[in-house]
Amino acid sequence: MRQGKFGSVEPLAAGAVERHASGRLTIATPGPGFTDFTRAVAEFVRGSGIRDGLVTVFCRHTSASLTIQENADPDVQTDLMTALDGFAPRGALYVHGAEGPDDMPAHIRTLVTDSALSIPLVEGRLALGTWQGIYLIEHRDRPHRREIVVSVIGA
Repeated sequence: MRQGKFGSVEPLAAGAVERHASGRLTIATPGPGFTDFTRAVAEFVRGSGIRDGLVTVFCRHTSASLTIQENADPDVQTDLMTALDGFAPRGALYVHGAEGPDDMPAHIRTLVTDSALSIPLVEGRLALGTWQGIYLIEHRDRPHRREIVVSVIGA
């Protein structure tokens, strides 16, 4: 096999997709900020019995979003919220305001983050890096109940 500029890909698993599991997770948010739900996803994956494959998490809302981010230093989350506040400030002159002054900034923040994430599953574990966690980002000012769909495919 000829190696490319960046080397070759080390095989981790191969085979047919044999199983699928999906579930729904409801997360109560306290208002703006990051809610780590990595443990809930890992427990669901463990319960599925699937060891190798792909995990997808999907947020069913347009004013909250998902991210994989550092889980060691909470200052990272504070700085990220500050950056999002600067990028899409509340109180700007938006046309859409039917649901309140925090709604359009929430939509803009969701536009530049993610509504779905894909995480490889290797030997029964989420293939996240050492300092990575899966987060729901609440972009609205008041608490909400957010629905996340988790899907696992593999063998």
